[in-house]
Amino acid sequence: MAAGWPIFGQLVAHDITADRSKLRSRTITAELRNARSPRLNLECLYGDGPTGHPFLFEREDPAKFLLGLDGADLQRNAQGIAMIGDPRNDSHMIISQLHLALLRAHNAFVDEARRSGAANVFDEAVRELQWHYQWIVLHEFLPGLVGPSLAEQVLRDGPQYFRPERGVCIPLEFADAAYRYGHSQIRHRYRMNPRTDPMPLFPDLLGFRAVPRECTVDWAQFFDPPGTTAAQRCKKIDGRIVRALVQLPVAITGQCEITEHHSLAVRDLQRGQGVGLPSGEAIARHLGFAPLTAEQVGLASNGWHDETPLWYYILREADVFTGGRSLGPVGGRIVAEVLVGLIEADPTSFRRSHQQWRPRRTLNELLALS
Repeated sequence: MAAGWPIFGQLVAHDITADRSKLRSRTITAELRNARSPRLNLECLYGDGPTGHPFLFEREDPAKFLLGLDGADLQRNAQGIAMIGDPRNDSHMIISQLHLALLRAHNAFVDEARRSGAANVFDEAVRELQWHYQWIVLHEFLPGLVGPSLAEQVLRDGPQYFRPERGVCIPLEFADAAYRYGHSQIRHRYRMNPRTDPMPLFPDLLGFRAVPRECTVDWAQFFDPPGTTAAQRCKKIDGRIVRALVQLPVAITGQCEITEHHSLAVRDLQRGQGVGLPSGEAIARHLGFAPLTAEQVGLASNGWHDETPLWYYILREADVFTGGRSLGPVGGRIVAEVLVGLIEADPTSFRRSHQQWRPRRTLNELLALS
């Protein structure tokens, strides 16, 4: 996969775990007014809308997001902290630049809505950006992550196991294991644009500060332009974690008395243990798959003889089944069903719309809007 897709996946994770209860605008539609988390609706961008979070929007044109200096960075306070709907989207410079690109896309949709004579340009722009984003998740992001066959099956037949009829929630197997696959895909170094040398994600590209001009993103370095594979590649999903994530900076972890708590791998394993997740082998058996063998998991040589923590099992499964190019059967099923199920359960999503809607732009085209 191109190196930008795990970053896009991180933004999706932040979006569906946002804890705001509703999105408000000056004349927001009834459907959006009743929006509840978790949804793939870009709450991480919109916060509480122009009324609830006016500092996110332009004073003279509150339908548009307020951007930073020359539109090259997010707006920031005097100490360099981003003024955005979800502070997690400022944890490193790549995701803050992705957040910025989506703000620009919204503003471009506002201009298009005005040219078309829409009655409420803010609502129209919100809907267009949300629906493009949802389409990208299902038709660009998901097939590359779980494989085209599984993605097509779940989109066609619907989820078999994740059925949130009585209210939507995020399954722990997804949030605390399967969707943490991307930690194995993160590179140690990234080239932000053709003019820069590759830089370590941490500390060089650490967020919570203004993005220097030389670090502004050229998205062709992160997402393949049409017909090419010119972008940097992400790491394989194989259970190995780069040093930048094993030695997380204090700005990310906070002060830790135990050195190992700076490791994202340790944090992922502790999180799964803390919520009592079943083993990977147990989930595989439940789904009707033959579990990985001890040799395939590869922990016995380190003295581990129990069944495998779900997070690590999903990483090893991807390596065994696909060579780390995409998720295996257990991880792929969990991720595909939850992402499709969340969008299917959202009455405001394009999948539930009575309109014959199709996107006008791919992700690459969306990132190019200004």
